[in-house]
Amino acid sequence: MRLEVNRRKFLRISAKTAAIAGLAGAARNPLEAFASETPVKVGDAASITSLITDYVAKAPTNSIRNAENEKAWDEPLVGFSRGDDPIYQFYKEDIGSFYWTPIEIFKLTFPEITAKSDELSIISWILPHTESIKADLRKQTKTPSEKWIRARTYGGQFIDELCRYVADTLIKSGYPAVAPSVSKSNQIATNGGKYGMASQWSERHAAYASGLGTFGLCDGLITPKGKAIRCASVVARINVPPTPRPYKDHHAYCLHYAKGICGMCITRCAGSAVSSSGHDKKACAAQCMTTNQYAEKQLGMPKGAYGCGFCQTGVPCESRIPV
Repeated sequence: MRLEVNRRKFLRISAKTAAIAGLAGAARNPLEAFASETPVKVGDAASITSLITDYVAKAPTNSIRNAENEKAWDEPLVGFSRGDDPIYQFYKEDIGSFYWTPIEIFKLTFPEITAKSDELSIISWILPHTESIKADLRKQTKTPSEKWIRARTYGGQFIDELCRYVADTLIKSGYPAVAPSVSKSNQIATNGGKYGMASQWSERHAAYASGLGTFGLCDGLITPKGKAIRCASVVARINVPPTPRPYKDHHAYCLHYAKGICGMCITRCAGSAVSSSGHDKKACAAQCMTTNQYAEKQLGMPKGAYGCGFCQTGVPCESRIPV
């Protein structure tokens, strides 16, 4: 469903979006730079997919900012799901009452707009790491590679930028939209019910709902582009046909669950956070944080930078579906 947006109001929204992204007033604002290169408006699955793939391919900010200025992300995969898909209510019931359904984050963002779950679509995309970045980490066993940490840091900033760009373009096209992961309301619950630490919105779960992949032993999402990936999504009041889910089990693409073999992510994990029983979130977080000082002091990365990703590389599901 399309909603006409007052132009003056939209300009205020756009300026705010750019400011939040740290781009307002800059001559190199990616949103402005792409205005003449991308469709002025989007309104269907094909145009939204093109919007995302073109930005990933052409935006100069898709970079790990090393001397070679290598890209952080390869060509993305894009999928869609409906706001009234029962799986989102299941997520809320299973993960915890704090977890957002699509209609909840939409209404939180646009309290003045009347909307129903069946009027919403979730746009989800997968960003695969480049072969160069994967190969760099594949050789490591204890300390993550510089390229991987750079991708985790600067590639992560690009993901936030892309989320805002997609939402901004949809709003401009008359479709109110929000990127849950960069919403100012998003928080991480340190005691998220039976799963421990959990956020109010999971990009991996949105991708699963949108037909893009299933979960592995280490909780990573295994996609047609493999597991060395990151996910992102936007919730919008727009009618887009959902992408079929070509699986019935949430572990369908994992060799350990599907065939009782592999388990290489167990041996790859430098923090003993993966076992045949699954993924220990606290041990995983602790392992990730051990890389913080290395990233800052040895690599000169910004405060808070870290990386890991061993379970995503050097495994059969690194770049493909292995089953």
